[in-house]
Amino acid sequence: MKKATMLLISGVALIALIATGMTSAQPVKSVGSIPVKGENEAGFAEMAKIPLDSAIQAALATVPGKVLRAELENENGYLVYGIEIVKADREMADVKVDAGNGKVLKVDTERENHEGHEKEDADHGHEEGGER
Repeated sequence: MKKATMLLISGVALIALIATGMTSAQPVKSVGSIPVKGENEAGFAEMAKIPLDSAIQAALATVPGKVLRAELENENGYLVYGIEIVKADREMADVKVDAGNGKVLKVDTERENHEGHEKEDADHGHEEGGER
């Protein structure tokens, strides 16, 4: 009986230890080289050390496609270029490029919105090319 109780206590302690480790893990934030103080976007262009075309080249080297939009942004307190790219498979990518050194910090991808609408239309009986 003592052996079973000890095993049970050890198991519970192990589960608690694992659960604590999982909940304390935090997502990694992208860190840039130019800290931004305040929300005044008017000064962003003067703060950037690399030109927009260099940031676009770095983004396209990481995610090939067509650039839809590019702008300077405050990302987690650092100045970055936010570059939206549509890839050949129609997936959208939001690439964050450090405005100080041109390093790609982060890439977020998602399917283009209207694909979801096409799926919704099909679910409601509105198929492309004719009705059901």
